[in-house]
Amino acid sequence: MNNQSIGVFDSGVGGTSIWKEIHKLLPFENTFYLADSANAPYGNKCKVEIIDLCKKNTEFLLKKGCKLIVVACNTATTNAIKVLRETYPVSFIGIEPAIKPAALQSKHKAIGILATKGTLSSELFQKTSSLYTNGQQVIEQIGEGLVELIEAGKIDSEEIKALLKVYLQPMINANIDYLVLGCSHYPYLMPLLIEILPNHVKIIDSGEAVARQTKAILEKHNLLNTQKTNSKNEFYTNGNAEIMAKLLDNEYEVEFLDF
Repeated sequence: MNNQSIGVFDSGVGGTSIWKEIHKLLPFENTFYLADSANAPYGNKCKVEIIDLCKKNTEFLLKKGCKLIVVACNTATTNAIKVLRETYPVSFIGIEPAIKPAALQSKHKAIGILATKGTLSSELFQKTSSLYTNGQQVIEQIGEGLVELIEAGKIDSEEIKALLKVYLQPMINANIDYLVLGCSHYPYLMPLLIEILPNHVKIIDSGEAVARQTKAILEKHNLLNTQKTNSKNEFYTNGNAEIMAKLLDNEYEVEFLDF
């Protein structure tokens, strides 16, 4: 099992931001990335549909022999990971908005959360938020349209910049000092977020934490790759392979797969 791949799936290309952190921390691990871009975004779908899509992705990765699966999607994690863990005999690593560190470190007692509708309305998100944000002002914002634009390769477009200005203004008005990114697509918007937000606002995503947890689980189950050679990293999408390859700096071949 040790030399088999870590499976990573997302509703699209956004989870490559998580994959990059995993690969940076665990450079010898083989990986298999699956982008379900044809069904993106998951954030606008009902819980039953999200669970069905996650099961489909999981079964695909298990057929490829993956030893561990990273659900590199906030919406998928918050809506489906409990079911996945109950259904399949493999360890799952999830991703959810980093509310805890933001709430604990906020000096203004005001934090912003930019996420999908599916994440913000989920039971897991509400439970985490209520646990750590008591007595704080929390400005939640659905990033309507952002995932679609990122999937279309329009990261630097005026359209996406205009949306971000609208979404972030209430947070700026509330004098937040932390912005939590609740979607794995959103780290690709970091340059625009830095440009729009005041200098004192710190932006938090979950990529590094997910990578650390992945390493910890592999160590716990003695599944770390024993071969210290160049890793094999495979990327598949049922969407636009060129856009995904560009986000990977064209360092890897992305194969279109109709799944």
